[in-house]
Amino acid sequence: MTVTTSPARPAASAAVAGAGWAGLLVLLGGAFITTLDFFIVNVAIPATQRDLHASSSMIQFVVAGFGLSLAAGLIMGGRLGDLYGRRRLFAIGLAVFTIASAACGTATTAGFLVGARVVQGVGAALLMPQVLAIINTVHTGEQRAKAFNAYGMAIGFGGVFGQLIGGVLIKADIAGLGWRSIFLINVPIGAVALALTPRLVPESRAAGARLDLVGTVLVSLGLVAIVYPLVQGQQQGWPEWTWVCLAGSVPLLVAFTLHQRRLSARGGSPLIDPALFRGRAFSAGTALNLIYSMTTASFFLVLALYLQDGRGLSAMASGLIFLPLGIGYFVCSFLSGKATARLGRQVLALGALVVAVGYALLAGTVSALGAHGSIAAIIPSLLIIGAGMGFVMAPLPAIVLAGTDPHHAASASGVLNTAQQAGGAIGVALIGVVFYGALGTHPGLGGYPHAFALGLILLVGVSVAVAATVQALPGRRG
Repeated sequence: MTVTTSPARPAASAAVAGAGWAGLLVLLGGAFITTLDFFIVNVAIPATQRDLHASSSMIQFVVAGFGLSLAAGLIMGGRLGDLYGRRRLFAIGLAVFTIASAACGTATTAGFLVGARVVQGVGAALLMPQVLAIINTVHTGEQRAKAFNAYGMAIGFGGVFGQLIGGVLIKADIAGLGWRSIFLINVPIGAVALALTPRLVPESRAAGARLDLVGTVLVSLGLVAIVYPLVQGQQQGWPEWTWVCLAGSVPLLVAFTLHQRRLSARGGSPLIDPALFRGRAFSAGTALNLIYSMTTASFFLVLALYLQDGRGLSAMASGLIFLPLGIGYFVCSFLSGKATARLGRQVLALGALVVAVGYALLAGTVSALGAHGSIAAIIPSLLIIGAGMGFVMAPLPAIVLAGTDPHHAASASGVLNTAQQAGGAIGVALIGVVFYGALGTHPGLGGYPHAFALGLILLVGVSVAVAATVQALPGRRG
């Protein structure tokens, strides 16, 4: 079943809508394992480094390689889905990701693992934009809102529970696999989803478009020039090349923007149609997604560092501390649909402010605990933070993409996902400056509560900025 979308003919037909929720579960399975893989690897870094005798710089690339190839390829992956079929690109990306996961789980050298992680990121970049795009073309009305909400929940679970799932897998040491199980767990999930994709997921594509190779090269280079120095800069002390790369990204992205405008004016097929950003919901929503993403990845990072390095918890014990966060997220994700129906876009502002309150309470609690107080005291704050995240992450895609032309569904999804990855990289870089800078002035275990609290204060400010940015979305209902 193939549906061709164009501005003149909406994509959501009765045949496509008949795909139902079974196809959505397949899509969400792919989205979940790719998001999970972004976060779960942090838990296994110490064991991986010991087993493969990897240097610290090489082990950094195990983390950075995935994020870098993912961020650089999302926009191109989205456009390829528009051109050649969103189901087809989802299946190709899922196959690449699953095979690369098997390669990661059987790696015998650090170099091989880094290469497999880069390929994993490529697979994720191909499949991730198709998920939102297919949801946007298959479902309509209230069903679309529910499907987007389910997507937000799946992504949130992958991030929130990544630490816990990784800790459980490593602790269980299934068949003596140790850290390898965090990659190999993707293989059966990916294989089942891949087998079901042709039967349950409908095909759709945009008519009369071609791939913009020049735009692809420019935006990919520009994104790499931003994300790579942000990921690597902190660990290397911000050497000169990081600033050269960041400065070089500006002319690359300016050239990309001008090229897209010229191509659109000539009636060509730009990689990202400038018309996408004429809609205030999408342009403001993309900025909102970028700013909000600055808080999530950076918070998960410093919380894990505080728990494991500052308080000496194991990967398993640290993962269990994430459980209250997940409970708060789980409950409020379910409630977010009704809350959105009543509050519209302001549900995002409410969630961001709840998160800000949770960060502030956690900062005060951590400072009061010092290096030896009961770690259980932080549980109420984590519940509040998780609740706020549920009110933001679950409804955000639906509010931002609600008015997007189905003709550009995958491209718009690629842009939104790219903003998320770039925001995560920026947030990690910013909080790294604050966190490690504070550790440098307060060395030893006693410095971790101080550094963590300072990082949380930064996140309070960013969360308040998210609530303010929500007001740029059109209308009360967003």
